[in-house]
Amino acid sequence: MQHRIVVLGAGYTGAITAGRLARRLRPEDVSLTLVNAEPDFVERVRLHQLATGQDLKPRPFSEMFAGTGVRLRLARVTAVDVDRRTVAVTDADGPGELEYDTLVYALGSGWNDQGVPGVAEHAHEIAGRAGALRLRERLAGLTAGQPVVVVGGGLTGLEAAAEIAEARPDLDVALVARGGLGDWLSAKGRAHVRKVFAGLGVTVHEHTDVTAVAADRVTTADGTAVPAAVTVWTTGFTVHPIARATGLEVTGTGQIVVDRSMRSVSHPDVYAVGDAALAMGPGDKPLRMSCASGVPTAWQAADAIAARLTGGKLPKVPLRYFNQCVSLGRKEGLIQYVTADDRAVRAALTGRIAAVYKELVCKGAAWGVANPLFVPAPRRRVVRERTDAVARANAPA
Repeated sequence: MQHRIVVLGAGYTGAITAGRLARRLRPEDVSLTLVNAEPDFVERVRLHQLATGQDLKPRPFSEMFAGTGVRLRLARVTAVDVDRRTVAVTDADGPGELEYDTLVYALGSGWNDQGVPGVAEHAHEIAGRAGALRLRERLAGLTAGQPVVVVGGGLTGLEAAAEIAEARPDLDVALVARGGLGDWLSAKGRAHVRKVFAGLGVTVHEHTDVTAVAADRVTTADGTAVPAAVTVWTTGFTVHPIARATGLEVTGTGQIVVDRSMRSVSHPDVYAVGDAALAMGPGDKPLRMSCASGVPTAWQAADAIAARLTGGKLPKVPLRYFNQCVSLGRKEGLIQYVTADDRAVRAALTGRIAAVYKELVCKGAAWGVANPLFVPAPRRRVVRERTDAVARANAPA
């Protein structure tokens, strides 16, 4: 009997987890199923580029995982029953069910409207490909001089505002930030963002809360109406809601509580990675939702699963930060160096070289997903007695 591993979601973290497991475990010992609603990989960190009319390289999973032992199940996850160890899915043939011995939950996150009136009805988002494509179509239909407002002063907001302003210099682009522009950055980083935004003609509304969104404007807390033919909402992410209904221990935000090996603290046969997990970093601070956080959690989960199944030593992948990579259009960028717990230090890389750096990071992340077996590793045999013991420990009482 094969040990059944099911990975839910094929974003960066889910796809990396599946590929890394395929590289470490013998296919005759495990069945490895990756469940995803779309047939190709989405480079989420490039969705602001997609929204402005740039085309992204197609990366079909059928090609990426050919010959790896990973079986792709094109389906939408509708529920997880952690007591029966089953996953309910819906695909082209209708509803179905998958059984698992080990589950990796990597369903990620989507945009967060923060409960602000009018956002869901009138704002655009770039947290997913469908949203980015809708925004792309809307931006393409705008005429010169029309206003675009990006709400949210985090990394996504900075990248979106710069990308739109560079791609469409004929539009009137504005950014609305609750705090100061790039206020978490070093002095050098903040100064560079201001310089680039000024050069691109982006109007910045700092220390401003948006309280409502309409079809033609956003309204701020002091009652000011900011014209907006298009509003782009980038105020953060919210996790996929399925985890709340599973019986897994979750936080108030719906993230799955995990230990240092990304294993659920309430159900040892379940692992969570990426935005779906509440993972602790240096100083016992929760990791922020980001690709920079998610990829190491995927490495840790895959290595921990492989170690537990093969009797190997439990790994300790360092969950820490090194820098924040920000694209500011295609010609400018910012690499903000940070402490292990993600606090900005004085050092920062700016300008064209930073843009090239960020591009290499994006390409490297996508290449790593697309070539799971490129770096050879010994595929270890699953210890049958160990898997039987794991199954007994995970069996419902």
